[in-house]
Amino acid sequence: MSGIPRIHLGRPALLEFRGPDAVRYLNGQLTQDVRLVSDGKRTLPSCVTDAKGKLQFRVWVTGHEGALLVEGFADTKDELEARLTRYLIADDVEVVDLTGSWSLVHFAGIPETAPQGVLVRSCDRYGVPGTDWWIPADLEVAFPDGTDLLEGDALEAFRIARAVPAWGKELTEGILPPEAGLDATDISYQKGCYIGQEVISRIKSAGKVNKKLVRLTFDAS
Repeated sequence: MSGIPRIHLGRPALLEFRGPDAVRYLNGQLTQDVRLVSDGKRTLPSCVTDAKGKLQFRVWVTGHEGALLVEGFADTKDELEARLTRYLIADDVEVVDLTGSWSLVHFAGIPETAPQGVLVRSCDRYGVPGTDWWIPADLEVAFPDGTDLLEGDALEAFRIARAVPAWGKELTEGILPPEAGLDATDISYQKGCYIGQEVISRIKSAGKVNKKLVRLTFDAS
């Protein structure tokens, strides 16, 4: 492939959190420090964990017009929304389901300037600096020259070559995020408490896990 890989990610589950307490509330639910994306320039991955530190969902979070957007897999939308709103009691947070309003295209590289109306975020989804285009559902766009659609077996080979774990394959509900190497990308150890934080911090201080996801490379024979 000579151009920038272009990966179509469909219309993910998308929840908007808005209000004076949105940042504080989500920082108590996610492993990532959501303050890092509030400027609306980048998207970062995060885990949603239970009280035992075990993975429940993997999500991506970004900022947009004073709100925080949490992206998940479309087929887990109801469960994700139930989990992320379970502890909303006296918090001044409004949650809006935006699923279906936007489609997501990721470029494993930096493409030309996006068309008007497209939300652009820097994002590393496949082990290289990349770019997300969030495209309104009613907007048709032409993709830049020099971007090649990557899908099917070729996308799977691209993902595995870069040691990027995928939900439903290497990532499953109930594993500890550090077992899959997500501590390097999805977890903030400086932001303070969240559900499962004590267990995950203990794993870091102990310096080991009982199992670890690795990539094996074989020669042609």
